[in-house]
Amino acid sequence: MPGSIEPLDLVGVQVPYHFRCPISLELMRDPVTVSTGQTYDRISIDSWVATGNTTCPVTRAPLSDFTFIPNHTLRRLIQDWCVANQAFGIQRIPTPKQPADPTLVRSLLNQASSDSSPFQSRLSALRRLKGLARDSDKNRSVISSHNAREILIRILFSDMGSSSSELNQEALAVLVMFQLTESECETIASDSNKVIYLSQLLFHSLIEVRVNSASLTEVVLAGTRSSDLRAQISNVDEIFEGVTDILRNLNSYPRALKISIRALFALCLVKQTRHKAVQAGAAETLIDRLPDLDKCGAERALATIELLCRIPSGCTTFAAHALTVPLLVKTILKISDRATEYAAGALMALCSESEQSQRDAVSAGVLTQLLLLVQSGCTDRAKRKAQMLLKLLRDSWPEDSIRNSDDFARSEVAPF
Repeated sequence: MPGSIEPLDLVGVQVPYHFRCPISLELMRDPVTVSTGQTYDRISIDSWVATGNTTCPVTRAPLSDFTFIPNHTLRRLIQDWCVANQAFGIQRIPTPKQPADPTLVRSLLNQASSDSSPFQSRLSALRRLKGLARDSDKNRSVISSHNAREILIRILFSDMGSSSSELNQEALAVLVMFQLTESECETIASDSNKVIYLSQLLFHSLIEVRVNSASLTEVVLAGTRSSDLRAQISNVDEIFEGVTDILRNLNSYPRALKISIRALFALCLVKQTRHKAVQAGAAETLIDRLPDLDKCGAERALATIELLCRIPSGCTTFAAHALTVPLLVKTILKISDRATEYAAGALMALCSESEQSQRDAVSAGVLTQLLLLVQSGCTDRAKRKAQMLLKLLRDSWPEDSIRNSDDFARSEVAPF
């Protein structure tokens, strides 16, 4: 059903005031009552508390506790109203799932972590935890509060000498739903056996295991401050090969595409090992996949391309790909300011090293794009890169394109 007031108003339906959440002003789907007696939609009051607020949004009185009681009476009234207005396209609100019971979570974690429990019982407990974690942020918060991450890490990396068991796989699937602390990331990063084990899972026969391994690799890299530990991870050849293979061959799976881009970017932030990404075929794969990515994915991909263009082998490989320069030129001002900045930086690096790249850029229409860029509201860094690129390419412009371009005459580019 429509989640905001505007779609409901468009069909001429007046939503009763007391059916709206005081925080979001939207029709409540899961009304709950707080200790002050006020009622809110659960997702809104959860977000309010999660940001550090300890008072009731309406009365401003302190919340004596953070136990939210479902308001079943109000929810039935809202449901009846939805049914009565079905002729206007209003649908019934789905039955909300109740938050996980802390006692149940504690029991499942104990069962999953007990070496004396039967294998199937431990496996079943992990799968139930996975289902609960997938249901809501609230459930993940409850699970995390019971030392779950430490337990899951222990299960994941137990018995690494043998082939991955279902127990390890399920522990990994649950673990990647949580944000790890710095100490937890460093616990994994500092153990070469754990890192090698993760690299092996990148080549597992099950797609979910491969993608989850790439996800945990990215989380650990992002959460580790030590440059030495990050280098230790990225120094494992199989890590680059596995992540690149996921990006290359699993592009029909949106989650695989998203996570492999994130992981590859995190790996390429380590300067010393960027050449391994090139050796693994990441440069060509990034160009091939760039048109398939959403905004966030494209920004990370372009940032990774710019990073790889800072090493000679990366420049050479990108320059040899027929689509690199045309795609980068086309990207300018098309996706976002950030993407434009990365694309301009990559083009600057390529054109500085290759006259062929300069000719390809001119043929792809980079002149017009750069002139538009320096006069746009884009970032100052992007404009500086555009001005530097214009100067670099000054000998490559067709004479008539400069002479006939009013835009060029008005641009802020310094005289050549």
